[in-house]
Amino acid sequence: MTNLPSSNDTPEQTPEFDLRDFRNALGHFGTGVTVITTVDENNQYFGVTVSSFNSVSLNPPLVLWSQVRGAPSHQAFLKSDYFIVNILSEDQKDISNTFSRPSEDKFKDIAHHLSPQGIPILDGTLGHFICKRERDIDGGDHVIFIGRVASYSYNTSEHTAPLFFWKGKYHSATDHTS
Repeated sequence: MTNLPSSNDTPEQTPEFDLRDFRNALGHFGTGVTVITTVDENNQYFGVTVSSFNSVSLNPPLVLWSQVRGAPSHQAFLKSDYFIVNILSEDQKDISNTFSRPSEDKFKDIAHHLSPQGIPILDGTLGHFICKRERDIDGGDHVIFIGRVASYSYNTSEHTAPLFFWKGKYHSATDHTS
């Protein structure tokens, strides 16, 4: 176990971590998998696989996600007024992999339709949130995007499970009895 700095440390002090080991430790927290999509001023579509999605507030309806500053799609997300969070189901690993790798046209073989704002919504997901970008927050080597949910839709089938990511691999989520 790696010890974290004590509360007596000043904010300017940063602990020295082995970054790979730190990433491995963070990987012990399992997450769902999403694809965030947007469109730029040239009507080019962008999408990225993200596990950092989270709710912020119910009233107003706010969500967040973060993106590394060096991502090829970063400028498109910074300049776009809207983004869409697409929640992947356990049978959409290929979609997650497609949007996690560099590609000229990530949407080429991906079934999707457009939101009223012209942003791709992936078909067959567990749900999606259309968000107006509310604010961006400096998060070190990442930017945290906070969006106000303008509308949403979700799959009501109880037979569809989310895609789950834990310790660097995909997993299936299972129900637990109380």
